[in-house]
Amino acid sequence: MSTPPRPGVAAVVAGAASVRTAPSLVDLSGRVALVTGGHRGIGLEIALALAEAGAVVYCLDLPAKPDDEWLAVQRFAGALPKVPGQKNARLEYISGDVTNQAMMWSVVEDIVAREGSIDVCFANAGILHGAECLEYPAEDFKKVLDINVSGVLFTAQAAGRQMEKLGIPGSIILTASMSGTITNPNQHWVAYNTSKAAVGQMARSLACELAPKGIRVNSISPGYIFTNMTRSFLDTQPGLKEKLSAQNPMGRFGRPDELRGVAMWLASDASTFCTGSECVLFVVL
Repeated sequence: MSTPPRPGVAAVVAGAASVRTAPSLVDLSGRVALVTGGHRGIGLEIALALAEAGAVVYCLDLPAKPDDEWLAVQRFAGALPKVPGQKNARLEYISGDVTNQAMMWSVVEDIVAREGSIDVCFANAGILHGAECLEYPAEDFKKVLDINVSGVLFTAQAAGRQMEKLGIPGSIILTASMSGTITNPNQHWVAYNTSKAAVGQMARSLACELAPKGIRVNSISPGYIFTNMTRSFLDTQPGLKEKLSAQNPMGRFGRPDELRGVAMWLASDASTFCTGSECVLFVVL
């Protein structure tokens, strides 16, 4: 991947032609991305945003085959205008398990063999499970940490290993949560909250180790976002959505598409001096 010309005042003073360079900062044409948990929800939303910015995006998730909604998004991405001289933006689907380290490493090796690079990794796969903290079953607790923590590490490893091998100044983005920083009153999420706190610290630790290799690592900590996963627990507790919405100054849950901007910023050349950061997208009253 070639390094784009340096934009800004320095370029103007050096005699650069008068062209708009700011929009090109988030252009991902010719780049290749992996999004885990990419079958639905936040993962699919971010995958589509990356494709709209020009990337080839591989969505990895557990189902053996994608559903009709994912296929509709794939068709939309495939119909996007082509960029001359670049790979055509598209979505591809891979069935995989983020808790299988060997599989994740192999998956990214296969992507690189097919596409020639891996530039962006969005480690997003995760689950939510609740139980009383004093009675939390051991196996359920371990499962949440295995997917939400180990799975994120294995995904980041898989991408980072190939970025290092190919000398790619890539971007790795981890999905954390506001629940890794604050707690959620009256919700029994000790495993989930613990896992998301771990992801935030993982991002900072990986960033320090990988910065000398030119690889950036950051995390996104959304507030309450209305997805199928959040709907699953809201439906069991009438009135909870309204109560939680009241904790936010905007008085509502966020939408998955409202995370597109921050994800594209972190994935692109717009954030080349940002690593080890937690992008917080919540305010609790």
